[in-house]
Amino acid sequence: MKNYQQFAQQLEQLLGGATAIRITVPSYMPLSVEEIGIDGEGHRLVSLCHYGEQNGDLMRDPDIVFMFQDAPYGPIAEPVSFRNDYVGLEQEVYRYDETGKRTHLDTKLKQDLKEFAQIWFANLNEQGFFGDQAVRTILSP
Repeated sequence: MKNYQQFAQQLEQLLGGATAIRITVPSYMPLSVEEIGIDGEGHRLVSLCHYGEQNGDLMRDPDIVFMFQDAPYGPIAEPVSFRNDYVGLEQEVYRYDETGKRTHLDTKLKQDLKEFAQIWFANLNEQGFFGDQAVRTILSP
């Protein structure tokens, strides 16, 4: 759970109180962080995404959606989906029934996304997305 706590803290830091933001750092693809709604169980969903462009279309490279939950020791953010448009890949950790309740769990994907998110956040930190040189554009307060 410690990793999920860190993910929640880092996403909140990137959002800085906004609901959608674009962060640019020279020499790197812009980073978008956006609240995209709630799931069928009432959990807040936040997308962390690099966008590229191909033939005039925006392409997610990658996009991870995090599901926020309250825990006894503070909020956590669990990565629940992965998408990369360049390779046509879309993966979901959970499957849902017609009412929006979680029914199935892909445990291997859950672990893979946690590991990927750890590496990605470390890279974003090293690349300066959390630093003073990052240019933050609020898209929605």
